[in-house]
This record gives sequence, structure tokens and C-alpha cells, in this order.
Amino acid sequence: MTKLLVVGAGGMLGCDVLRAAESAGVDAVGLTHAELDVSSEAAVSAAIAKVQPDVVINCAAWTDVDGAESSEEAAFAINATAAGILANSGPRLVHVSTDYVFDGNKQGAYVESDPVAPQSAYGRTKLAGEQLVAAASADHAIARTAWLFGVDGANFVETMLRLAEQRGEVSVVDDQVGCPTWTAHLADALVELATNPASGGIHHVAGAGSTSWFGFAAAIFEATGTAVALSPTTSAEFIRPAPRPANSVLEATRPDTPRLPDWREGLNGYLAARPAAVRSN
Repeated sequence: MTKLLVVGAGGMLGCDVLRAAESAGVDAVGLTHAELDVSSEAAVSAAIAKVQPDVVINCAAWTDVDGAESSEEAAFAINATAAGILANSGPRLVHVSTDYVFDGNKQGAYVESDPVAPQSAYGRTKLAGEQLVAAASADHAIARTAWLFGVDGANFVETMLRLAEQRGEVSVVDDQVGCPTWTAHLADALVELATNPASGGIHHVAGAGSTSWFGFAAAIFEATGTAVALSPTTSAEFIRPAPRPANSVLEATRPDTPRLPDWREGLNGYLAARPAAVRSN
């Protein structure tokens, strides 16, 4: 039986990966950021020696997109250097990457073979991580995903519901499109990739279908029966330190890539799981 080590296990995705492994009957050990410094080769070697996993799933990441613009070196240590350390540590690696490796200018969905051209510090560090993982071994799997939301972390769904309650009106950008992805669905896919030894290389793994952030917000308010005045805005009117890809739609072309359900199904699943998560906080 495959034994997994999940690093970054205290984060939104890592928590769901541990649950997915348990549901699939797969032996998994989780280590949080506090328990393992993934940017330390010595610490990673010690963890591998202790746990002796067959596969490592890397959920550890610097995810502060705007913060990376002023702290690119720190982001690089987690998103790139650590990925390379994990990839060279012995066990097979399933590494999580991002839509931000693309420039967002393509007409139509991005596939695995499309040229990369990150426009932000975050995107550059994540691409460097991909390159270090690929250089270590062709056996490793890289799962690019996008627009994550889950019960164990701050996310767009909760932000929208909070703003609606506080303000009664919300403006959301309508010129960025992508694939909202429930971390519980993604976690199942990562465990599937981890237990399939033939699944090396790059995979695009995101919620099926696509929408804009405005469309996502509208679906959230409709699904929750939230009364709010929702209006569209543009990226030009909502300036942030890091540029966002206008097009983040990811599409899988490989037959061995796990396909996720439609993003609306992910939203409904999240909303069903959300009350229990809120009660436990």
C-alpha cells in the first residue's frame, strides 16, 4: 500500500488532502509548516527518514500573491527552493502549481503544453518550483490548479458573504475568468495522482467549466439566498500590487489526468460542508 507524506498539512488544501487520503483508505502522515521547514534540506531529509513515505504531496506554498511582489526572495524559498528539495529527497513527489505561470492573454483555455510567461513574482516563483521538480525526475507529477476555496482557510466565498453582510453591496471584477476549484475535489485528484505511478509530468486539475469572479460571486449569493447589490467592475478600477491573469481557465488534455466536477458542484459541496466547519471554529 502507498504511504503518503503531506507537507503543508495545516493549510486549506493540506487538510483536505489528509481527509481525502483517509476516505480512500490510503496511509498518510501530515506535517504542518510549524512541524517541518520545507526550505531546509536537513529538516526534509530527517522527515523523510522518519516517515519513510512512498510519495510526498507538496501542499506547502507562499500563497500571498500581492506580498510576493515585495518579498520575492522569501516566496522563492517556499515555492521554488523547497519544491526542489522535496523533489530530490527520494520519494516520488506530487507538486501543486498554479495558473499564474501563464500570462493570461490566451483566447481559450490553457493546456499543459502552452508556453509559460508569468507576470508576477508569485508566478515566477511557482514556475521556478515546477522547473526544479521537473529537473529532479520525470517521475514527479505537477498539478496546476486555480481559484481555490475550502473550509480550512480564508477564501473568496467567505469574503463575498462577509462583505455582503457588512456593506449590503459588492463590486467584483468581471474581466478575469477562471475555474473555481473546491479543495476537497482537488484533494481527491492529488491522492489519485499520488497512487498512480504512471502519472508523471504536468497535469491541469481545476474545477470544470469557467466563470468570472463576478459570475462566481453571483453564484455564491444565489446559492446562499443572500440579498446584496452586486455590480461588475474592472481590473483597471481595482488596482493591486500583483497583476492577475485575465484568463486563468485550465483544461486537461491528458487521459490520465483526474477530471474534477463542475465548479458549481464544488461550490454546493463547500456550502454543505461550511456549517460544520464554522461550528468547529
